Amino acid sequence: MANTWGYGAMTNSLGDIQNAKAIIIFGANPAVNHPVGFGHFLKAKERNNAKIIVVDPVYTKTAAKADHFCRLRPGTDIPFMYGMLHIIFKNGWHNKSFINDRVYGMDEIMEEAKKWTPEKVEDVTGVPADKLMQITEVYAKSTPGTLIWAMGLTQHTVGSSNTRLAPILQLALGNMGEEGGGTNILRGHDNVQGATDMCCLSHTLPGYYGLSDGSWKYFAKSWGVDYEWLKGRFKTKDWMNKKGFTLSRWWAGVLDGKDGNDKISNGGTNLKSLFVMGNGITSVAQQAKIKEGLDNLEMLVLCDPFVNEAAVLTDKQDDVFILPSATQFETSGSVTATNRSVQWRTKVVEPMYESKTDHEILFALAKRLGFYDEYTAGMKVKENKKDFTWPEDATDEIARIIKTIGLTGWTAKRIKKHTENWHMFDQVTGRGYGAMKGEYYGLPWPVWTETHGGSPILYNINKTVKDGGMGFRNRFGLEHDGVSQLAGLGSAPKKSSNKNGYPEITRDNIEEVLGIKLTDDEKSRIGKNWKVDTSNIIAEKCMERGIAPYGNAKARAKVWTFPDQIPLHREPLHSPRQDLVKKYPNYADKANHYRVDTQYISKQNEKDWSKEFPINLVTGRLVNMNGAGMENRASKYLAALSPEMFCDIHPDLAGRYGIRDGSMMWIHSPEGTKIKVKAKYSLSVTEDRIFLPFHFAGVFQGEDISHKYPSGTKPYAIGESANTVTNYGYDIITQIPETKGGLCRIEFA
Repeated sequence: MANTWGYGAMTNSLGDIQNAKAIIIFGANPAVNHPVGFGHFLKAKERNNAKIIVVDPVYTKTAAKADHFCRLRPGTDIPFMYGMLHIIFKNGWHNKSFINDRVYGMDEIMEEAKKWTPEKVEDVTGVPADKLMQITEVYAKSTPGTLIWAMGLTQHTVGSSNTRLAPILQLALGNMGEEGGGTNILRGHDNVQGATDMCCLSHTLPGYYGLSDGSWKYFAKSWGVDYEWLKGRFKTKDWMNKKGFTLSRWWAGVLDGKDGNDKISNGGTNLKSLFVMGNGITSVAQQAKIKEGLDNLEMLVLCDPFVNEAAVLTDKQDDVFILPSATQFETSGSVTATNRSVQWRTKVVEPMYESKTDHEILFALAKRLGFYDEYTAGMKVKENKKDFTWPEDATDEIARIIKTIGLTGWTAKRIKKHTENWHMFDQVTGRGYGAMKGEYYGLPWPVWTETHGGSPILYNINKTVKDGGMGFRNRFGLEHDGVSQLAGLGSAPKKSSNKNGYPEITRDNIEEVLGIKLTDDEKSRIGKNWKVDTSNIIAEKCMERGIAPYGNAKARAKVWTFPDQIPLHREPLHSPRQDLVKKYPNYADKANHYRVDTQYISKQNEKDWSKEFPINLVTGRLVNMNGAGMENRASKYLAALSPEMFCDIHPDLAGRYGIRDGSMMWIHSPEGTKIKVKAKYSLSVTEDRIFLPFHFAGVFQGEDISHKYPSGTKPYAIGESANTVTNYGYDIITQIPETKGGLCRIEFA
């Protein structure tokens, strides 16, 4: 299944935020969700008098530290950003040379931006026109500016468009590839980036290699297994090339259209078993559907240090297995941070009691399924070993294979050396000193060779490729609609032997683009292109000539393969503004979207949802909790800070429904579900919206189900899950759930 919570990786780093003169934050609350990292934001204020701008439906603790706060209606980030672009283009504040040389399709963005006047943006978003003009001028004139986002920007049906338009705003201002600039996505856990890079997804192979035959053959060879054997693991060969289910909608794969649920395309069968490892299933939207899916499984296996609350949510009594897995302190290996840097995690103690590490559990499973030898073969390939050492050989296997994001330099030996010498790196730039000179802390990818020092800032042409410089990747051909996709003259990285834009480097063009001659031996060993060149000749030759192996192209503001070639505003499926639904309808329904037929316009037009459900529902985190809250609520000290589930509600809204501060209230969703929670008066929300934390479980639609916890495992705090009332709705590209733009109604309990 695919875990599609995040979009992309940080182009810069948390430390580099200290170089910013302006910081604009969309749908993120780092003061609460990333409190240590937020120190860099505050240091930017101290060092540079950096202006912090927060754009959010809720007045957060981050907003309390901001110079400017823009409270917008959930699901209207695109109009807001187009409003900024309207003002930027109108006043000539955009970086014309950067756009001309390094961006494709900005002219169409300019045309769309003309429609979004400050007055129109005010009507759609709720942000006053003068506030929009004020913050746009501050941000546009305070360069470099960095742009931050998190799940508040991604968890919408238009999440993919949101996360395209945010970088387009940075491209328009020339803030990409600059110290103190870039787009900096805040991941929620220490290895979300690593999990994504290693393909905890269903639409790619590790390292974002596609599901094409060529990719499969490359991995078969790299893993040391027979391609025909690998092909035989699938029902038929064509299933190798198809996306799987996502974490958001695995339950639809179980239900297979039953009782009015969305139909699936899964080779004529439904899902029968679910194997969960380290994932809070209760932190996913549509908890009632998740329960239905759990109840209809033939087998459920849950691997966690704490009881995964899926075991408590389900009524299923048979063939539910809870495997005690070890914590991070009982194992070792690498983890990848949000800024693309890697760090070695060292084992503190041996696994306690009957717990086993994740890899031991997976190895045991592979043995029982009969493919352990093939599963572990890749760790023996490099030195033709008879056995492997965990996790070092697994780490070196990754470094040997993953070229697409440049992990060649991520050998276990180098990673350990960085972690052991963390004190020899500058906090802001990441640059090393002494024995670590010439390297950046954690070797932020791409790390093109085993001696490359890492790339702290993506797309920075002010550095040599050896020192982490690069242009934009040439990924989508050499031209589109007759327009070259390669970067303009003079837009190559510093000291490049080729001052122009150039294509990605292949066996066929390397001599021409680099201006070199290969020896016969090199020609016999070189791979087809930089992505599959295990000899690493392409990368080594590129370093010598100051060339980025993936080419030097223009960034795409226009994506011709997406439903919306440029980002467009589309109202949430459950919108409080029926008048705007007619002007900005959502997408057409999408069949076989990650194997599930997914509703868009049909759900939006089913009724005027705002009549029955007039209140916006916003969810988010608490500083003492994390995700599903399984570990945190098992701590009496953390649980004491948030002992019960609650709802932040404006006193005037509560008063209209007879709800007093501290009284119980019902929250109903358009899906026919409800939760019973304690009202907490708060002025952080306005009268048209409420806020719910999403860390609780153990109560389901008013029923205490905590008696289902195995003896001795009940956490100190239980409560309703906010995700029981989050609405139906999924991103058109990734299928991430629309948890940040739903509706509800409330009543006194």
